[in-house]
Amino acid sequence: MNTVPFSEKLSVAPMLDWTDKHCRYFFRQLSKHTVMYTEMVTTGAILFGKGDYLSYNNEEHPVVLQLGGSDPKALTECAKMAEQHGYDAININVGCPSDRVQNGKFGACLMAEPELVADCVQSMQNAVNVPITVKSRIGIDDLDSYEFLHNFIDVVGKGGCQHFIVHARKAWLSGLSPKQNREVPPLDYSRVYQIKQDFSHLKISINGGIKTLNESQDHLQHIDGVMIGREVYANPYMLSQADQLIWGDDKAIITRQQIIEMMCEYIDRNVADGGRVWHVVRHMLGLTTGLPGARGYRRYLSENACKEGATSQVLIDAFALVDDQPA
Repeated sequence: MNTVPFSEKLSVAPMLDWTDKHCRYFFRQLSKHTVMYTEMVTTGAILFGKGDYLSYNNEEHPVVLQLGGSDPKALTECAKMAEQHGYDAININVGCPSDRVQNGKFGACLMAEPELVADCVQSMQNAVNVPITVKSRIGIDDLDSYEFLHNFIDVVGKGGCQHFIVHARKAWLSGLSPKQNREVPPLDYSRVYQIKQDFSHLKISINGGIKTLNESQDHLQHIDGVMIGREVYANPYMLSQADQLIWGDDKAIITRQQIIEMMCEYIDRNVADGGRVWHVVRHMLGLTTGLPGARGYRRYLSENACKEGATSQVLIDAFALVDDQPA
């Protein structure tokens, strides 16, 4: 069994429609160590879709592909393709509660079938040399006892999974929207800590409701890794301190001005390849969160980055509306 060739002390969660390759490239400019996850991609999209669902920028490493599926054969075929593309690890989604996911028999509903998840992991791990990991909840519906979670980790771990990312909420498979499932079920961090104690030989990361790097440091006293999602997207500049605070890297913290300059170069390359400015800068709306002029920056980008013929100058002009001097 392979060990993870990089540290996952901090990672950015897979977020559908958000963590595409432009978003991950942007985040990578802020932190060289934080692990990036793709949006969830279904096995059907990869095997039968017309788009290139495995493309990414080389600068994104370490980058993990998150797969949605429940058929061991299809997952294994996708794992082989992902390894050939150079992904650093492959993660199976056993945490998403949406109706669309359940209809495809993957996501959180798979927590009720740990033997199937174990078969998927084992088949994939036998076929590739990169780690196969699992992202789950702490339970689903009324299957929310500690014993249920313990059994899931035990069975899937014996199938070869050495790293679990656990969202510290259970999921309701009916009655709540995906958004409500991220907010309504109460958080239970202690349950994830207990899993780490009971399975000390496994890597356990925690996800759900974590908003600051200081909170992340507190969690790391108990478990191996922290995954942050929407807070990073809303306030991405928090990542600029991650290399220092989480990994002890004493490199200088990058400024927002430097980020703008780097991203302008990326936007120019993307536009030259037929892309649009908005596809990149929509992920950058939160870069100036908390600064005077942030609202004007967001409005200017929203109104101008979609226009025909827009260039990276739109980003420069938007940032000129912000007072970037530290308080």
